[in-house]
Amino acid sequence: MSSAEALEPRPRRLLVVEDDRAIADAVVRRLRSEGYAVDVVHDGRAAVAAADRIRYDAVVLDVMLPGLDGLEVCRRIQEAEPVPVLMLTARDDEADRLVGLAVGADDYVTKPFSPRELVARIAALLRRVERAAVLAARVREPNDDPLVVGGLTVDVAARRVVVGATEVHLTRTEFDLLTALARRPGRVVERDRLLAEVWDWDPVTAAQVAHNGATRAVDSHVKALRRKIGADRIRTAHGVGYALEALP
Repeated sequence: MSSAEALEPRPRRLLVVEDDRAIADAVVRRLRSEGYAVDVVHDGRAAVAAADRIRYDAVVLDVMLPGLDGLEVCRRIQEAEPVPVLMLTARDDEADRLVGLAVGADDYVTKPFSPRELVARIAALLRRVERAAVLAARVREPNDDPLVVGGLTVDVAARRVVVGATEVHLTRTEFDLLTALARRPGRVVERDRLLAEVWDWDPVTAAQVAHNGATRAVDSHVKALRRKIGADRIRTAHGVGYALEALP
């Protein structure tokens, strides 16, 4: 191996779990064309077995699978060690999305979806994971002091959240969303700004999505977050965004 080859970063390895062979083939082809190393399986048990053998950089996981469904697969593969999960759902059902977020999914895409959107969402998810790893590895600095908003404390460096005296376990996306709100206590943060900061969308796309009202990713994560920290702590500014309130 040459020195140049040794320095070249390894391709990100993804697992695609989709029982529809045509969709799976199309997704795999597109992801491989973008430079990812991709494995594919077509049922839930095979997905759990693959995740046990290999540490993937991210998993693209269909909700409706034979054997174990995608929600159970997500829960099981997150037990050993967290891995970024983007779920594919055929139904635009809020209950499905909330359950998926509760078992550890970071994001979701509703079928039918464009390959371009899927690639963009995966890339954004991986950037967020990288950013969190860099923050976790660095030495604590003065501006890393915990964010305290009423009876809620967000320790950004340690990625811990405490409500009252109780530690609350959040998914990666929930934590990043709460942090974005906690940095501006009492102020309304627009949905497009949250898409740009938390989901790492480019500002132009985020503004277009927000203008068209397609901000279900933000709204669903806010609802999941409310269930964990208390519904009254996050105020809705209808048609605009959300604000974190200082409650006891």
